[in-house]
Amino acid sequence: MGRAWVRHMLHRLLSLLLMTLLLSGCAALVSDPRALQPMEGFTPLAEDPRVWVEEGAEAYGRRVSQVLDKAIAKVESAHYLPFLETPRIYVCGSETCFNHYVYTPKLSAAVIPDNRLILSPNLDGKESWRLEMLLVHELAHLHLGQRVGHYHYNIPIWFHEGWASLTADGGGAEFATDEQALNAAWNGKHIDLEKRDLPDMRHKAGNFGLDIHIFYRQAMLLVAKLKKRDPARFRELVLELQDNQDFEVAFWDTYGSGPGDVLAGALLSLPQRSDNRAAAPSAPDQ
Repeated sequence: MGRAWVRHMLHRLLSLLLMTLLLSGCAALVSDPRALQPMEGFTPLAEDPRVWVEEGAEAYGRRVSQVLDKAIAKVESAHYLPFLETPRIYVCGSETCFNHYVYTPKLSAAVIPDNRLILSPNLDGKESWRLEMLLVHELAHLHLGQRVGHYHYNIPIWFHEGWASLTADGGGAEFATDEQALNAAWNGKHIDLEKRDLPDMRHKAGNFGLDIHIFYRQAMLLVAKLKKRDPARFRELVLELQDNQDFEVAFWDTYGSGPGDVLAGALLSLPQRSDNRAAAPSAPDQ
């Protein structure tokens, strides 16, 4: 118990130091070239000013508009709070448009600095089946970003992505099954919950020796486990996070221990499967 208390106090002291660093570098977000890049070439749909489309993508934009109310309601329910600002969705009808604003390759949707949600033409073509799920996933990122900033390192990537995928009923984590994610854990490849993100060190899939799709699926399973074991405490945790509390501090305040202890063995609690009968869809070309 004494060692746990000491760890808790160390987490608090570290969090204070990180907040000091954050305040001293508060211009970092606006210095990101994407945050300064104007959103040009888009016009709002006449029937839905929340959806802005590249010329020629009006029909695509109307598809987005048709599912937007449901997607927003889903995110607000999962986050226990409304959006601070009405979401705006930018719809690219061409790869040229999407690649101009989204620098990370092989994505079909993204939230970029400063909290701008952009959809690629993939979701109106070869990945049209993903539109609603991926829209919910990215709206979950946007919702959190409105309150704490774009992908803030105070919240580890596994929680960012796991919570968004859980909110979207697996959206964003579609290309791996639960069985594949659990099998990887049984074979020693899993997210290390003891690793803490820092401003210059974000722990992504490769840091754990994981395929990106397995990483997303494991992250979703971890967040789902946390929510299922105690829904009231999960609600308390995420409300603290949305109040810009440091993740480690909020977690200790809510659960009395760190995520490594609370979720120890969470990915090993189901038997290893090898048949993978519920096959995942084929992932996009890598």
